[in-house]
Amino acid sequence: MGLLLLSLLPAAPIAAQNSAAVAATAARTNPPPRTLIELQTRFSNHIAQPRFAAAQWGIKVVSLESGATWFEHQAGKFAVPASNTKLFTGALALDRLGPDFRIRTSLYARTRPNTDGRLAGDLIVYGRGDPSFSARFHTNASSVLAALADQLALAGVRHIEGDVIGDESFFRTEPLGAGWAWDDLEAHYSAEVSALSLHDNTLDVVVRPGAAVGDPCRISLRPPTTYVAISNLTVTATNAAPRTLEFRRPLGANVIFVEGQLALDAPERVETMTVHRPAAWFVEQFLRALADRKITVGGRAGTRDWRDRVREPFKPEQFIELGFVESPPVSTLLAAMEKPSQNLHAQLLLLQVGARNGRANTAHLTTDKAGIAELRSFLAEAGIRHGVHLEEGSGLSRRHLVTPAALTALLRHMHTHRWADYFREALPIAGVDGTLRTRMQGTPAAGNLRAKTGTLENVNALSGYVTTQNGERLAFAFLLNHYNGGREDLDALATLLASYAGPRHGSSATSAGTPQP
Repeated sequence: MGLLLLSLLPAAPIAAQNSAAVAATAARTNPPPRTLIELQTRFSNHIAQPRFAAAQWGIKVVSLESGATWFEHQAGKFAVPASNTKLFTGALALDRLGPDFRIRTSLYARTRPNTDGRLAGDLIVYGRGDPSFSARFHTNASSVLAALADQLALAGVRHIEGDVIGDESFFRTEPLGAGWAWDDLEAHYSAEVSALSLHDNTLDVVVRPGAAVGDPCRISLRPPTTYVAISNLTVTATNAAPRTLEFRRPLGANVIFVEGQLALDAPERVETMTVHRPAAWFVEQFLRALADRKITVGGRAGTRDWRDRVREPFKPEQFIELGFVESPPVSTLLAAMEKPSQNLHAQLLLLQVGARNGRANTAHLTTDKAGIAELRSFLAEAGIRHGVHLEEGSGLSRRHLVTPAALTALLRHMHTHRWADYFREALPIAGVDGTLRTRMQGTPAAGNLRAKTGTLENVNALSGYVTTQNGERLAFAFLLNHYNGGREDLDALATLLASYAGPRHGSSATSAGTPQP
């Protein structure tokens, strides 16, 4: 029967096994396929297992050298792609912005400071969607806003007489992506979107046991802030007591409720939570950076969004730019989005394309819809006119629909794109980094396969590139819907492709000869 992995192992412990260990065991216990027919048969046998009877598989594997289809199963049927959506977002950003494009954040005022360093009027911090105000791009959290604050000091400002206003109006859109689930919004992966984003619009809630049993736990925020309040409903329990901490942030509020217990001898617990209205938080933290540089502010902190600017549009040409900072290039931002599957960054890149597109300025088209319109245009240019229905950039929407055929068409297009290397290098590498760092270790896929993962409840996806043992380069798309689990199965199929040791097939491998379970 040539089963490729799970059926060769005891059924009971599978769920508890690490997917990398499962894939490595399969690679050792199953000889590599030596013919294309054997490869296809093993694919067919795997997805035909009774446990997938109620699930939906969508698969397509194509040669990047000949364009021939090596295997397909329901390749023309729609499935939810989850974060495989980011393949489309990343391709769009590279094509429309280019790998060297940088996102600018500016400091504007009506006048320059006088000789005493006093700035008359307000200071406007004008954001354009730079996702790099985050510790992942800096040596530590305290240095994230340092360069921006230093720009104001270099401009000679010592005192701001007016207000400090965080302007996020560059994006004419809502702070949440279309189709995002309300009960995800306090989780770190569903942060609100803003043209002024800070620390991925999340903060860490650090809980440590109190000094004695019965005391409330000690709770702090990282980075320190007064913008978010804590409701401490915790208690310190006896040594070795079970941990029962729960974290909640009600929608539309910046109060985090922490309930439950932590044992006296327990290590600290860290939970990452989202922040409501991140532009205001950006300004609060920026004021802290100004205070560190002895720059004082006479007015208050405030924000402006696109609705505030409907009657009074912000016109940069009417202001003086006192300073600015720029993001790393798109090529770097792309890897920081794809490898960890960062949802906020993906949506920011989609909005960046939409904002740079003139259609975003029309009265009937918001920035996110302009980005999606530009995606449709890009896909049409790539010859992909069917099989893609997306409404936001991250893949959090459960309403997304993509076919495996469209995914492999995108991968083939980007393989020959002028920025192909940047696209490919941004993807996680099996067994090495990103969301694949612990997967497929010790298999022929490790260090070889580059692919985007995708996970939602009852959805698992894996699509990307792999090279066989004979050196043939393949593009593949695996979409598994309506199934609780399946990561090991995706890894098994990917490892099977990487282990293929038969002859190169070129145009002789066609979909017509593919067994269809």
